[in-house]
Amino acid sequence: MTTKRGLITDSFKVMKKSRRGGKRKKSPTPPPAQQEDVTTPVREEEMQQLKQFDLDWRFGPCTGISRMQRWERAKLHGLNPPEEIKDLLLQTHDDPEYSMSLWREYPF
Repeated sequence: MTTKRGLITDSFKVMKKSRRGGKRKKSPTPPPAQQEDVTTPVREEEMQQLKQFDLDWRFGPCTGISRMQRWERAKLHGLNPPEEIKDLLLQTHDDPEYSMSLWREYPF
């Protein structure tokens, strides 16, 4: 007769692992952070104007240069870019979101 084969776990002693330091107390989950609406309607309108300037191919390509460089190039070539775009860019020249084109995050 053949002997009955047991499981591999039958030959090892079963041991329960003890927790270090006893039971842990669950800390309450923090409330979700409230996001303040940092974009104002004025900023949204300005960004929309700049986006339209970026998408308008009458003023030449906008990849690889800043919006102000593109505006100056268009003016140099007599393409009559909008003056309000220049004024907006001069007011916010420190903010890269304003100064760089819509395609700044895409590699060439």
